[in-house]
Amino acid sequence: MVVGTSGWQYADWRGVLYPPGLPQKRWLEHYGEEFGTVENNGAFYRLPRRETFEEWHDRTPDDFVMAVKASRYLTHVRRLRDPKEPVGRLMGVAEGLGDKLGPILIQLPPTLRYEEDALDDCLKCFPKGVELAVEPRHESWWNDDVRRILERRSAALVWSDRLGRLQGPLWRTTTWTYVRFHEGTSKKHPPEYGDRAMKTWLERLPEDGYVYFNNDPTGAAVRNARRFLQLATK
Repeated sequence: MVVGTSGWQYADWRGVLYPPGLPQKRWLEHYGEEFGTVENNGAFYRLPRRETFEEWHDRTPDDFVMAVKASRYLTHVRRLRDPKEPVGRLMGVAEGLGDKLGPILIQLPPTLRYEEDALDDCLKCFPKGVELAVEPRHESWWNDDVRRILERRSAALVWSDRLGRLQGPLWRTTTWTYVRFHEGTSKKHPPEYGDRAMKTWLERLPEDGYVYFNNDPTGAAVRNARRFLQLATK
């Protein structure tokens, strides 16, 4: 199991993860000294050049893994329709990470309802061997057809938590898991997760998987990722 955060460039992480005097251009190297993975959600908003991914490869430790959130052009503009070109464009740059490329996160908009064949048509456009994690956000996707598609394509259904509530079923559709923590219920330090919630999740999780904390305000994700790792090794 590898644990990290969703993104690494947040100003309020100064003094939490990054020393106050550390230049922002050195943040990724410092991040990689503490965590073995990161979810690159910036690619969702603007797809970087291949050279940028190659630089990220060179700036991180040998065993580092970077998950990449698929571009919103594929998921929110095209809404999975005609996926071949946007998938090809995404992989053409993301493969600059080489052996450090982790799962591609395909997060669907909450207004996108289940459409027969749309997900399968998208997943089959990705090269063989690329790990795929799918995060639907409309309840119409929770059906047997979707589960079979994910299993056939060896894609993981994202397990996600917001305010202590599961955002979907806990289907095991491949040999590894992908978990996203969006917002905890701590009243004293929102949006942090408490030990009880994290221990409950640790009881559910197999050893092989990816865990990302997406509760970035105030550095909560950093503190939770650190604590999750501590609890996992006890």
